[in-house]
Amino acid sequence: MINKISANNINNYQKVSFGHGQETPNNLTKKQKAIILASSAAGMAPVLMGLAKHKGFSLNPVKIFKTPIKDWALFKYAPKEKAIQFEAPQIIATAAGSVIGGFAGGCIVDKQNIKAKKREVLSQLLGNVLVPVGCVASGAAVYEKYADKIEGVMPQLKSTKKAAKVFNKVLQKIPNAATTLGLLGIGIYLGNRVSNLINEKLYHKKVERDIKPSDFAPHVDDVCMATSMMNQDSLFGSKLGRIIPIALLVPGYETGIAQDK
Repeated sequence: MINKISANNINNYQKVSFGHGQETPNNLTKKQKAIILASSAAGMAPVLMGLAKHKGFSLNPVKIFKTPIKDWALFKYAPKEKAIQFEAPQIIATAAGSVIGGFAGGCIVDKQNIKAKKREVLSQLLGNVLVPVGCVASGAAVYEKYADKIEGVMPQLKSTKKAAKVFNKVLQKIPNAATTLGLLGIGIYLGNRVSNLINEKLYHKKVERDIKPSDFAPHVDDVCMATSMMNQDSLFGSKLGRIIPIALLVPGYETGIAQDK
């Protein structure tokens, strides 16, 4: 619901809540939500097809279905030159396709809330993709230069047992994990602030989109992106990168279901 601010507010803004921080469910049906999810996937399809073609994968449906699923473009994860790598440019392009698709689907099934979806486009692209990805990508580039020195100072067990070796590897990766979460948190916070500010300037509406602990649940896409980008040369990071296209359905879906409250 849109609530008017006191008349003594010279800007005469209206408060609007939408996106990740919705406290009440919207009134869309399961069918409408399914259409929005499908349209988000459809929006990503041309981008993913282009990335697959660039890596030499066939787009012929007959050839695709004759190929083992593990060797499909979206699921093949090694090596770099023979598989799609979801780094910053690829992530941004795929997310943009998802948001465009989700917006289109949302406008078709929920014409009463197009303005809210327009605001959510900006919030998703800035708050959920561009700023977080920018923070993580920049931080990852810096961290990579000093990774050996940073991880080298972590304490290690002297035992040669298998359990000790596993524990030592985990200890060495603690700085990486902490850096990833820190950069992601900064990116989400900055993205939220910037998108709120721009939305207010463009639509003259006070947007209430504060970050809450529960708001991090929809950021599974950001967690996958951040972890993959910080571990591009590891088998784990490469495998996790295969989840990114699925995770990037979230921004498009959130855009499509956005409504004024």
